[in-house]
Amino acid sequence: MNARLILRLLVWLLVCVQPACAPAALARLPAVDVSVKRVDGASGQLYQVSARGDVAATPEAVWRILTDYGRMAEFVPGLHSTRVLERSANQAIVEQHGVANFLFFQRKIGLLVQVREQPMSQIDVHLIDGDMAVYNCTWRLVPLPETGGTRIVYSGALAPKFYVPAMFGANLIRADVAAMMAAVLARLDRPG
Repeated sequence: MNARLILRLLVWLLVCVQPACAPAALARLPAVDVSVKRVDGASGQLYQVSARGDVAATPEAVWRILTDYGRMAEFVPGLHSTRVLERSANQAIVEQHGVANFLFFQRKIGLLVQVREQPMSQIDVHLIDGDMAVYNCTWRLVPLPETGGTRIVYSGALAPKFYVPAMFGANLIRADVAAMMAAVLARLDRPG
């Protein structure tokens, strides 16, 4: 077999077969709806991402956890450290370090981001510097009056500075965003 065929087989195994091997673990994860669209432009590949999920926690509880930036590494997969460098009324400068996984490889990623908050409703995150060419995202909190819970809506535009094979990029990002959202939703639904 040639190298390209082996690589396709490995990706197929990781993307298609691996989830089937752990149905019990998957059943415990919160339901997450994720969409990723690759847009090819003059500056390279840009990924438009959206995800959403519902939690039983109130918007106030969700806000308290999502804006505790220094503790995000405790529950977000692949995020090793976060540090708030500056904080004012509804803004923060946050440094994040983590890894992105691709097949058997890991890529360290460091970001410096500006966070702007619209209390109890929206968190906007914009790249200042780091290992991404583009990193802009928004977290919206939508109260669910019928349950007292909250719908978490994540949207963003992402473009890495490093090479991501076009044929795998959207699936890799979808998997990362789904894992991140599932972990965030699980944390939001956990008391304390």
